Amino acid sequence: MTNSIRVRFAPSPTGPLHIGGVRTALYNYLYAKKHRGQLVLRIEDTDQKRSVAGAEKYIQSCLSWLGIEPDESPIHKGAFGPYRQSERRDVYKKHIPELVENGLAYYAFDSPESLERHRKDHEKKGKTFAYNWHNRMKLSNSLALGREKTKEKLNNGQPYVVRFLMWDEKESSIYHCPDSIRGNVAVDCKLLDDKILYKSDGMPTYHFANVIDDHLMKISHVIRGEEWLPSLALHLKLYDAFGWTPPIFAHLPLILKPSGKGKLSKRDGDKLGFPVFPIQWEEEIMGYKEEGYLPEAVLNFLALLGWNDGGENEVFSLEELISLFDLERVHHAGARFDPEKNKWFNQQHIQRLSPSDFSGLCKAVIENHGFTINDEKKLKSIGLMIQPRVVLTTELWRELKHFFVGPKSYDEKALQKVWKEKTPSLLLAVADMLSRGGEMSPEKLKSVLTRVAEEAGMGIGALMGPLRVVLVGALSGPDLFSIINTLGAEEVTERIHSALKR
Repeated sequence: MTNSIRVRFAPSPTGPLHIGGVRTALYNYLYAKKHRGQLVLRIEDTDQKRSVAGAEKYIQSCLSWLGIEPDESPIHKGAFGPYRQSERRDVYKKHIPELVENGLAYYAFDSPESLERHRKDHEKKGKTFAYNWHNRMKLSNSLALGREKTKEKLNNGQPYVVRFLMWDEKESSIYHCPDSIRGNVAVDCKLLDDKILYKSDGMPTYHFANVIDDHLMKISHVIRGEEWLPSLALHLKLYDAFGWTPPIFAHLPLILKPSGKGKLSKRDGDKLGFPVFPIQWEEEIMGYKEEGYLPEAVLNFLALLGWNDGGENEVFSLEELISLFDLERVHHAGARFDPEKNKWFNQQHIQRLSPSDFSGLCKAVIENHGFTINDEKKLKSIGLMIQPRVVLTTELWRELKHFFVGPKSYDEKALQKVWKEKTPSLLLAVADMLSRGGEMSPEKLKSVLTRVAEEAGMGIGALMGPLRVVLVGALSGPDLFSIINTLGAEEVTERIHSALKR
């Protein structure tokens, strides 16, 4: 492969970027980087009525957080701009006459009311209305009207759209569409309507602008979702109509609901309590970032929704995914979204973090809660204790707070389980022994606690539970001796006395 590889991610700014769109962006990114090509971000905003303020900026912020930055975009301008379709109107407009003059497209003057009457008439007869070879000569268009009447309507400013001649009786209706994932897809063009290429508002439709832009931007591979497969015949026929060589198409499998039935939607996330957007959208909708996921974990999880490298390993860095990715190993069938597996990937990537990187995460959380820690050795020690316990970064403060503030309350069930008659005297003996100073290594502390328990005629187990509860408020947590060592004798003693006063 050479640098001629050019792919594009072309979202519409009609709302937040869904996780399915992220996977499409990721696969394009992986393919481009694998073959030392370029990824283009193109904003397909031809449908101005559905465009949502802030959506384009949100899309770019999502890609930036994920670390899959495009090489060319409205921000990173290249030689093939503009990269917003709304800024390319003149580009599309000049390509329309060529198709009309060659008899491959035509003007249609039908009013919305007229088309609605046709639809209702077909419904009464149990049929579906399609504007195509079957009835186009009975409707108001340049093919049925002839050159003079068409010219008259155009001169009089009659509103029109431009439709593509999808099929006529002069050619075979069966059209073969190559797809690098699905092989040869045969389509019967008789069943398709003559799609609108150019709207009455002077804007191209998605289908027309998409083909023009992919050609002019020298896109070599179109890697997109399965939902665009029904449009493949139209797009390829448009390439034929212009005499252009089409890019290689690859249609990705759907991401399915956790049940495996139907396409994953935002409502599934709302209903089952998991994010479906990369980062926060507006005020009320949290994304993966805010819910405690690392970007590399999100990418790893998404990469395996429809692809695998054929091996047993599941945990990959972005660099590893780039080196391994291959369109030939993309699956045909839909991939079920598993929220719990997603969390598992996040935990794996948190465990992969180096001690210094994890300490950096911890330090940011600590400072965000109003505390400072300048002792790097202590910070690293705390990090090593809690790293194995963290699944989501939102859990960090739950694990970290024990080292900065004593418990405000105690788990009542835990107290009932471990608190015995001799517990207060045992804890006071520990406080007294710690107040004398001396070595605080985990090994030494274990020896001290064992001696305190034995002197009371008990095993160390009778002391471990109560001591843990008074230090962290519950029976769960990192290694108790490491906690004591990190807190220091003064803080441990203070927490014991504080608990005994309650």
